[in-house]
Amino acid sequence: MRLKSLALLVSCVFCFSSYAQIEEEKLDALIKETLTTFDVPGISVGILKDGVITYSKGHGIRSLTSEKDMNSNTLVGVASNSKGFTCFALAMLVDEGKLNWDDKVRQHIPEFQLHDPWVTEAFTVRDLVTHRSGLGLGAGDLMFFPEGNDFDVNDVIANVKYLKPESSFRSTFQYNNNMYIIAGEVLKRVSGLSWEEFIETKIMKPVGMTHSKASYNRVTDKSNIIDAHTRADGKVVQIPHDWSATANPAGGIMSNVPDMLIWAKFLMNDGVTANGKRLISERQMHELWQLQTPLRVRKGDAYDSNFRGYGLGWFLTDVKGGHKQVYHTGGLIGTVTQFTMIPDLDLAIVVLTNQMVGSAFNTITNTIKDSYLGYDNRNWLQRYGTRNSDYIKYNDSIKTAVYNKVALAKQNQNLPQPSQITGTYTDDWFGNVLIAHDGKRHTITCERSPYLSGELLPYNATTYVAKWDNRSYDADVYVHFSFDESSNATGATMSYIAPITDFSFDFHDLNLKKTN
Repeated sequence: MRLKSLALLVSCVFCFSSYAQIEEEKLDALIKETLTTFDVPGISVGILKDGVITYSKGHGIRSLTSEKDMNSNTLVGVASNSKGFTCFALAMLVDEGKLNWDDKVRQHIPEFQLHDPWVTEAFTVRDLVTHRSGLGLGAGDLMFFPEGNDFDVNDVIANVKYLKPESSFRSTFQYNNNMYIIAGEVLKRVSGLSWEEFIETKIMKPVGMTHSKASYNRVTDKSNIIDAHTRADGKVVQIPHDWSATANPAGGIMSNVPDMLIWAKFLMNDGVTANGKRLISERQMHELWQLQTPLRVRKGDAYDSNFRGYGLGWFLTDVKGGHKQVYHTGGLIGTVTQFTMIPDLDLAIVVLTNQMVGSAFNTITNTIKDSYLGYDNRNWLQRYGTRNSDYIKYNDSIKTAVYNKVALAKQNQNLPQPSQITGTYTDDWFGNVLIAHDGKRHTITCERSPYLSGELLPYNATTYVAKWDNRSYDADVYVHFSFDESSNATGATMSYIAPITDFSFDFHDLNLKKTN
């Protein structure tokens, strides 16, 4: 009986060990093909297996302007992968007895207020970081997105009460960045340190993330940092880095492949550093990776998953055979990233890019992951390549149709006169939007976010199109006017032209009232 058990054990070990990492040459080739397929200038990739970095390389270039090579040490904004750091920091305060996950937010921020008074009083620190507030996807993100606005954390706290919920409290997962901004303020008020100081001194330094910073504006050496890129009017172009420091707790961290792999090794070592220092209790480490807000698993899921959801700063699911996967993605204007851990395989995968195509990081991560899970080659490059190409064509066709109609609308005799729609329109949380006419054309400018300015073009008798001057936003919107009995505009709402628009351009949450 013992010999039989031993034989079975040896057999299982042999089978498991046959699932080996994709060969380095094949991975190099895949990444190069990914660069071309998705028109991404540069990608850096890292793999940690059994505590050892087995792959750490950059491919392509970090900037279309400088044409300098992307390498594994190139700094990239990891965006929403910062949320895991925010929750880890809060867990440290829980360990210190200074905070509890189920503390009411108003206990630490008395002025905090949401649209519903009952929800305001019931809202906890845990609710801040689990995307179950009842607010819609990206609600209020225009208070920090894009860069160049004048909103600060106090404005965010003061204005979230104007955001109307889309679902009942704690019933639905709806991703929200502003709750993380407020969580960062909780951290500051409880610890006495700014979010940036806490992350760098209490986490990054002891963990050994020597090249990372908590914010773009804290990076002093920018000699090896990406430039951001995006597709604008059919062509990939370089654009300025875009991120408001107000939202650092939601997505501000700058890092690179080696540092993110050090972070992964630390987390999968149960929150213990390389020199044996425990930064977080076993109980709190366990809490971070527990399901808080469930998400639906699609029928025919590619990884045979049984559950999916969000923990405290992390997405959670199971993959082939019940392996728990802890992961997150991140996106800024001009860059997207992905960070994946499968703790029971002691496996971590990091993919950092300088273009806004999630299909690129999915292609690479899934291919690497499949090699360890024992899947046959599923050709993710072809799958995602076709899907991405079709999606771009679909969105471009929508935009072409809209602007063809705009060209025809100029001949419409029923268009409002400039005096009927020009003036100041005010939203409770976003402030003033100014619509003017210079004798030749209408313009639109968002007073508190002046980079959001452009031309207002007629679409039909009641709807115009806001065509933003910055074409890299890819966020043109319909502006739907309402009129009184004298045919003068009284207000306006907005909606996306094309679904490719980033959800953080939450124009649809604005309720503009004409004030003069």
